[in-house]
Amino acid sequence: MRQCQGQVAPLSRLEDWYASPLGAEVAGAEAAAVERQLDGVIGYYLLQIGVAGVFCGNVGEGRIRSRIQLPAVPRPAIPGLQAVADPAWLPIASDSVDAVLLPHTLDLVADPQAALREVERVLIPEGRVVIVGFNALSLWGVSGLVGQRRRRVPWCGRFLTPFRVRDWLTLLGFDVEAQEMLVFRPPWRRASLRRGVPLMDALGARFWPLLGGVYVIRAVKRVATLTPLRPSWAKRSALLAGGAVEPTARDNGRA
Repeated sequence: MRQCQGQVAPLSRLEDWYASPLGAEVAGAEAAAVERQLDGVIGYYLLQIGVAGVFCGNVGEGRIRSRIQLPAVPRPAIPGLQAVADPAWLPIASDSVDAVLLPHTLDLVADPQAALREVERVLIPEGRVVIVGFNALSLWGVSGLVGQRRRRVPWCGRFLTPFRVRDWLTLLGFDVEAQEMLVFRPPWRRASLRRGVPLMDALGARFWPLLGGVYVIRAVKRVATLTPLRPSWAKRSALLAGGAVEPTARDNGRA
């Protein structure tokens, strides 16, 4: 990840970017996709890592009992249970949460693979993770390589491709269940240039789906069940037959 401007954590400043006109449009599209991916996920705890206050609407309402948010900096104005934490070192017990939401967390942390390993640790077997990220193979990814945007959030992040994220998930034992590509519009900030957004998104989803600016991936944690080896009781009984163990060949060779 490139050096971002300012001293505040990039994940925290992403919330400010979401408040901009361009960020609000992206947040709306992402929130709808996250709602679709969490639909049907049932459990006690949903853990949202990195960004607090975003996607809080009706995501998981009625299906997930409690939402825990782990922002990069404290957010007292946001209701609910929250704690500041490093995504690579979560203060959460292993095998304890039912679902994890990563809204651009992998884009803006120093070690995205370590963050994913922590997600795998805290999820229960058959738990779900929903990952939202900027696609490096898009106009959004290219825009972060040139100009003054290079050191601004979110452009200063390390954008990944959905293919790489899927590979990492597979290595950790996840099965990818679904993937959506969103935001095919260029990252224009001027409102006059964004008037054709619905048409661009519709055309992009149909004709060049892999070039969406944002990907949303849902994966399930699989746990391999090992069949225990049954002890060879027959062999052990033979060794103990008669109440004594027969001498070994080495014992027989002694003088």
